[in-house]
Amino acid sequence: MESLRNGKTWLIAALLIAGLLVPIFVENVYLRHLFIISFVYGIVAASWDLTLGYAGIFNFAHIAFFGVGVYATGLTAKLLGIDPWVAMAIGGLAASTAAAVVALPVIRLQGVYVVLVTFAFSQLVMQLIINQSDFTGGTQGLVRVPTISLPHYNFLRDYKFGYYYVAFALLVATTACLRWLARSDFGLSIKALRDNEDYAVSRGIPIALQRLKALVASAFFTGVAGGFYVIYLRVASPEVFDFSTVSLVLSMVLVGGTSSIYGPLFAALFLTFISEALANINNFAEGRFMLVAVAMIVVLVFFPKGLASVLPTVLERRRRKSHCSENMDWKGARSVPKDHETPPAIPPMSLDRSA
Repeated sequence: MESLRNGKTWLIAALLIAGLLVPIFVENVYLRHLFIISFVYGIVAASWDLTLGYAGIFNFAHIAFFGVGVYATGLTAKLLGIDPWVAMAIGGLAASTAAAVVALPVIRLQGVYVVLVTFAFSQLVMQLIINQSDFTGGTQGLVRVPTISLPHYNFLRDYKFGYYYVAFALLVATTACLRWLARSDFGLSIKALRDNEDYAVSRGIPIALQRLKALVASAFFTGVAGGFYVIYLRVASPEVFDFSTVSLVLSMVLVGGTSSIYGPLFAALFLTFISEALANINNFAEGRFMLVAVAMIVVLVFFPKGLASVLPTVLERRRRKSHCSENMDWKGARSVPKDHETPPAIPPMSLDRSA
């Protein structure tokens, strides 16, 4: 178990260092853009896993929270003139507020009813944004959103160098917070409600309050990601509510593995690059979604717990193999071949026959 934990620690450290070095060695602007988009999707997918995987809430309003963060940040930055850095935090708070609203009916529902209510909420938010075209731009979207800035630094002329590190910092901070939540008493309580609701309630865990907390927490990080998304692209469009966005992020959660914060992150990186690579193939722009769906089915068939279950399995096998080899070496060192065994000592014969 200790070797498994050490293996994960070294792998995370290596990935952090690699993430910091990527924009230094990757000078292609388009590749940097793909990394930034994958980081945003990774935050959204990992946050969704907090409610879907850990809490067991079939929340299909998660992309609506992302859209709320997008438009709340865009509107406050453009119409109210609020600093974009502050507007991103406002986007997270707006998404959490939306999650609290949708949680009122959801916390007492189960199964397919949760899916229906949350999906209806997502469509309601989309229609509201389209109808309020005087403020949101309607189907044309919101354009020319102000972007972030730092003293003596221009994010628009650095070939996405600064945007990369902001997205990477948000990804690391979100991952750390989500891991802390998942391992805290709160995380244990929502997993208990997911696995055996009646027993958890009998032990004093408040089901309504814990579900509300899970929805609000996951929505905050998603809203912040939506805020950065609109600040980065400088365009807010109703397309963020499309079913294609829902299916893409959901595939990242399922392929990466539920109840695993790291799994959706790696799946987001993998699927984003694969999807964009397939889109560049002639006459294959639409067919890429079919291949992503096939890949998701294959992964779920062979790895029901997602790709996140592969690494612990490999490390555990290596640990057992190493443990077995050490035991074999120890036994081999202690054992002596029969050819070299020393014959047992014969006690001296007594000459006293009267004894």
